[in-house]
Amino acid sequence: MNGLTPAVSTGPLPASRKIHKPGSIHPQIRVPMREISVHPTAGEPPVTAYDPSGPYTDPTVETGIEKGLARLRHEWILARGDVEACDGRHVRPEDNGFATGERLTPEFPIRNRPLRARAGKAVTQLAYARAGIITPEMEFAAIRENLGREILHGKLERDGEAFGATLPDFVTPEFVREEVARGRAIIPANINHPESEPMIIGRNFLVKINANIGNSAVTSSMAEE
Repeated sequence: MNGLTPAVSTGPLPASRKIHKPGSIHPQIRVPMREISVHPTAGEPPVTAYDPSGPYTDPTVETGIEKGLARLRHEWILARGDVEACDGRHVRPEDNGFATGERLTPEFPIRNRPLRARAGKAVTQLAYARAGIITPEMEFAAIRENLGREILHGKLERDGEAFGATLPDFVTPEFVREEVARGRAIIPANINHPESEPMIIGRNFLVKINANIGNSAVTSSMAEE
């Protein structure tokens, strides 16, 4: 690190601002998007883009990694009434490869009680989808997938080979539910990671890039990651 102290990048991005779009089925959701300004000489409105940067680029949010991120989906999860809190456990030496001294990463200072499914309940987006339930996570994903499709709805001219894909002109929450129910798409939404923003992965949706990021007791800290 050349003697530099690692720091987490926060604050607004240049020539753009974070905006939020509410849901209609679930009005409590606020889907973040990035409104990018164009040069005044273009005489065109701002361009709205996908924004998965989370609270780090929101100037109204004070982010501290030692405090954890806001539990965005916590109330959505509890409202379904199919989970219960249980007692977790503390970090054990073997979890950190028996590291000691400067190599030891301390346990995260905030401990939330983990959740688990109530007896006989399945708490996955797949189970909800197959039960005909459109969850806030599904509507959140649908709104993000649409981006500028509201403007182009009904105006697109299709050509080329679809290769079996069924890309709609407009992504509805019901389309998201159906794709998940059919096993053709997934929404990673672990009940014990309520800070994560829902996004959908499948052939009929936008491309996603997966990054596996985690701090190491041996090589890196939370800030470095």
